[in-house]
Amino acid sequence: KKVKMDKNNNFLIAVAVLVGTCIGAGVLGLPYVAAQSGFLLTSAYIILIGIMVFVVNLYFGEVTLRTKKKHQIGGYAQKYLGKKGMILTEFAFIFGIYSAIIAYMFGVGDSLSFLVFGHVNFSLFFGLGFGILMSLLIWRGMKSLKKFEEWGVSLILFLLILIVLIFINKVDFSNLYTFNISNLFLPFGIVLFSLLSFHAIPDVNMILTKNKKSMKKIIFFGALIPVIFYRLFILVVVGFKGVNTPEVATLALGPVFVIVGILTMFTSYLALGNALEENLKLDRKMSQGKSWFFSSIIPIFLFLFVKFFDYFSFTNILSLGGIVSGGLIGISILLINKNAKKKGDRKPEYSIPINGFVIGLISLIFILGILTFFL
Repeated sequence: KKVKMDKNNNFLIAVAVLVGTCIGAGVLGLPYVAAQSGFLLTSAYIILIGIMVFVVNLYFGEVTLRTKKKHQIGGYAQKYLGKKGMILTEFAFIFGIYSAIIAYMFGVGDSLSFLVFGHVNFSLFFGLGFGILMSLLIWRGMKSLKKFEEWGVSLILFLLILIVLIFINKVDFSNLYTFNISNLFLPFGIVLFSLLSFHAIPDVNMILTKNKKSMKKIIFFGALIPVIFYRLFILVVVGFKGVNTPEVATLALGPVFVIVGILTMFTSYLALGNALEENLKLDRKMSQGKSWFFSSIIPIFLFLFVKFFDYFSFTNILSLGGIVSGGLIGISILLINKNAKKKGDRKPEYSIPINGFVIGLISLIFILGILTFFL
C-alpha cells in the first residue's frame, strides 16, 4: 500500500510540475490577444498548438527514458547532437529561462504594487523582493519544487473555478463571437509561449524514480489541463470585458484575478529556476553555489538593469524569450529524439515514431512562431 501511495503521490507531483511550468505569465496576455483577434480563433490556436507541444513533449519524454544518465536539455543535446547542437540548445535554454523569470519579476512586481497601492509605481521594489524570495526557494532545490508545485497548481485551479462561478453570470456571450481578420496571426506567439513546458520534462523524469511507465500519461494530463485552463480563463475575461480587455488582464479585473496571476508566475518561476540550476549542476558540472548564483542572482541583476529601459516590457520580454528560445528548443528536441532512437543506452517505456515529415512540419510551425515576433 505504501509503494502504491508513493507512486500516486509522485504522479500528482509530476503532473503539477509540468502544469506549473506551462501555466505562467503567458496566461495574463491571452485574454488581450483573444479580444483583439477573436475568442474562437484564439481557442483554435490553443487546441492546435497544445497538440503540437504535447507531441514534442512525448518525443522529449522518450529521450529521457532512453538515457540512463540524468540531464537537462543542454546535456541531451550534447549527447545526441554533439557540441554545436549543445551550444545552440544551451543558448536557447538559458536565454529563454532568463527572459521568462525576468518577465515574472516584472509581472509580479506590477501585480503586487497594484494589489497593495492601486498603482504600479512600486513595481521595481516588489519585483526585487519577489526575486530574492524565489532565490531562497531555489536554493532548497527539488524539495521546494515538490512542495510548492503541488499545492500551488491545486490552488490556481481552485481559484479558476471560483472565478468562473463568480463571473460567469457577467459574461456577455456576444463578446465571444467577434473576429478581426487583420489580427489573424496575433495569438500565435503568446499562445505558443503559454503552452511551452519542455524544460519540465527532465524534472518529471527525475521525480518518477520508480514509476516511469506513467510518463506518457503525465505528459497527456500536463497538456490537457493548461488547454482547459486557458480556454476557461479567456472565456470569462473576454466575455466580461470584451474589446476593453487590457494587455495584462489581471490588473483590471480585481484582486482575485491579480492573485491568480501572481500564483501562476510563482509556480513557473520556481520550476524554471530549478531546471536551470539542475542544468548547470548536471551538464556544466558547476557547484551548488555557482549554479544557484547563475540561476537565482544573475536574473535579479538583469531585472534591475532592464527595468530602467522603456523599451522592455512584460509582453515583449515574454515574446522574445519564449517564442525564439521555444522554437529553437522544439526543433532541437525533434532532432535529439531521432538520434536517441539510434544511440540511446536504455530501453524506453514507450516509443513514438518519427520521420522527416514530422520533423519538417513541426519545425515549420515553430519557425512561423519566430517570424510572427519579428514581422
